[in-house]
Amino acid sequence: MAINIKVRDNGPYLVEGEFTMTDAQGNPIEVKKAALCRCGGSTMKPFCDGTHSKIGFKGANEAVQEADPGAQSSGGTSST
Repeated sequence: MAINIKVRDNGPYLVEGEFTMTDAQGNPIEVKKAALCRCGGSTMKPFCDGTHSKIGFKGANEAVQEADPGAQSSGGTSST
């Protein structure tokens, strides 16, 4: 099965498929599905514990739109 990574709006990365994660000591952590923290607030890093909902985490696109309502998503490219 291919690995699929879905970015949840204002939430974690959802990773599905067969893969092996390794901890800081190089020990394998076998998982088939994981929600990985994007907000930095999880107490279970690298896994999501739902803290993003409590702290009002905004994904990059939404945060940019709030900071500059006139900004348009450029898909990662710049026109100068």
